[in-house]
Amino acid sequence: MKKIFYLLLIASYSISYSQSNSSYLQADYFYGNILRQNPDASILLQGHPTGIFMSYNKRTYGEENWQEHYNYPDFGYSIGYQDYKSDILGKLYSVYGHYNFYFTNKTSLNQLIFRTGIGLAYNTNPYDKETNNKNTAFGSHLNSSTYFKLYFQREKLINNLGLNAGLTFIHASNSNIKSPNSGTNVWAVTLGLNYDFDANSGTLNYIPSSESKHFTEPVKYNFAIRSGINESEIIGSGIKPFYVFSAYADKRLNRKSALQFGADLYISPILKDYYELSLSIPHLNFKETSDFSRVGVFLGHELFINKVSIETQVGYYVKYPFNYGGRVYETLGLKRYLNEKWFASIRLKAHAADAETVEFGVGIRL
Repeated sequence: MKKIFYLLLIASYSISYSQSNSSYLQADYFYGNILRQNPDASILLQGHPTGIFMSYNKRTYGEENWQEHYNYPDFGYSIGYQDYKSDILGKLYSVYGHYNFYFTNKTSLNQLIFRTGIGLAYNTNPYDKETNNKNTAFGSHLNSSTYFKLYFQREKLINNLGLNAGLTFIHASNSNIKSPNSGTNVWAVTLGLNYDFDANSGTLNYIPSSESKHFTEPVKYNFAIRSGINESEIIGSGIKPFYVFSAYADKRLNRKSALQFGADLYISPILKDYYELSLSIPHLNFKETSDFSRVGVFLGHELFINKVSIETQVGYYVKYPFNYGGRVYETLGLKRYLNEKWFASIRLKAHAADAETVEFGVGIRL
C-alpha cells in the first residue's frame, strides 16, 4: 500500500505542474464502526475499522459555465485502504473518482466541504464455502464502492500545509453479482493533512458564468435499455443476465435539477430459479406463477453537473409475481451525456440496504 501512495504522490506532482489549474493532496486517517444491517451481521463485528484515504484534487475557477453554479467544485481521484479488524471480512483496497462541493466562500482558507466518490474495491477475504463461510458481506473479491465525506478544511496553516477533519460514510458490495452480498457500511471520523501545490491559490480570480441563472426547458422524454448479471439470494444458485427497459418524462426546474416520473420493466431470469428453489419452503407460501417479470413506477430527481448527471429514484412494483426483496425499490445512477440526446449510464438498484443489481445501459432524451 505504501508503494501506491508514493506513486500517487509522484503522479500528483507531475500533473500539478503540467496544468494551469492549481491542485492539492490530502491524506486522511479514519476510525469508525460497521453499521449492523441485519442480525446476521453481528458475527462480523469484531473491532473498529481503521484505514487511510489519499486523494489528488484539482480546483476549478470557472473555465466552464457550470462551475460557478456549483461554487467552483474540485474534482479528483482517491485511493483507500480499510482494515475491518475482522478475520472474516479482511481488508479493502479501493480507487475512486470524486467531486468536492463547497458550502463556503472559495476565497476563504477555512472551508466546509462535501465530497462524493464512486469507484471499485478489492476485498482480500470474500465468502468461501469451505474456508470462510461466515462472510455474508462479500461474495467476491471485486466490489463496487461509494463514499461520502463531510469535513472542515483549513488550508495553509503552516506554509502550504493544512488540516482537515470530519465524518465519512463508506459503502462496499458487489451489487449482488454474486451471493452472498449484504455488503458493509462504515461510519467513521477522519483526521488528516492537505498540501497545496499552488502558493497563489487563495488569490486567483474566479470567472463568473456567462449563462443566465434563469432556465426553462419543455418536458423531455427518456428511453433507456440496461443490462447486467446477478445471482439470487440463494448462494450458488447461478449467475444470469437480466434486462431493464425504462421510459420516463422529466421536467427541468432550473439549470441544476429535473423531476422525473416513469416506469421500469425488469426481466430477471434469477427470479425463476429463486421461485423454484423456494417452493419447498412452506412459510413462504408462494402462489403458482409462470411470469417472473416485474413492472415498477417511480419518482426521481436528476442533478445535472456539466455532461454528467446523478439520478436518484424511488419506485414501487405494480406488477409483483411474488415477494422478493420488497415492493419498494431505490436506484442511484450516474449518467454521461454523449451529446444533446444520447447518454450512457450506470445504475445501482436496491431494496432498502440490500443491493439487487448494478445496471449498465444507454438511452436517449428527446
